[in-house]
Amino acid sequence: MKTVVNVGIGGRSFVMDNDAYARLDNYLTKFKQSAKMGVQTKEVMDDLEDRIAELFLENLSAYKDVVDIELVNSVIAQLGMPDGEPFRDGCEPESEELRSSRSQNAPRKLYRDMDGKSVGGVCSGLAHYLNLDITLIRVLFFVCFFMGSASFWLYIFLWMVAPAARTAAQKCRMHGLPVTAENLKRFSNEK
Repeated sequence: MKTVVNVGIGGRSFVMDNDAYARLDNYLTKFKQSAKMGVQTKEVMDDLEDRIAELFLENLSAYKDVVDIELVNSVIAQLGMPDGEPFRDGCEPESEELRSSRSQNAPRKLYRDMDGKSVGGVCSGLAHYLNLDITLIRVLFFVCFFMGSASFWLYIFLWMVAPAARTAAQKCRMHGLPVTAENLKRFSNEK
């Protein structure tokens, strides 16, 4: 018999056994200490908790509704630490399978790139989404605009529909990178 606790992670409630809670709490504390992000720490920690909650929800089912130590270990191994090193606190070393799954590309999402914008960030975000050069996208929009096509209205439509990539997690998804601790730190420092 194990003792369980109710924990709020990323705005969601989870039931965790005490061992899993202690391990996750230790990970989040060490993550926050090693991140050294200054004023952006709260934003990155919120993104990290949201990602942890997503991973927990993916792995829980009607037959398994308690977060156990194995699930916490797999999530921690998948996310890693901000410096790119695996999280170690007396646990077994990171497996090659988890290391390779962490380095794989994630599906890209269309966001407006607020860091590389000229007007609204649409061309820059579209370039990231299509994996093309931003100059090519801008030239195409410019040429199509003066040829009398609907590129102006397409630009306005994309400006209204595509959300702006403001958080580090959104920037990871825009670039097609997995939302890991290392990538969250990388994009939180780019302002």
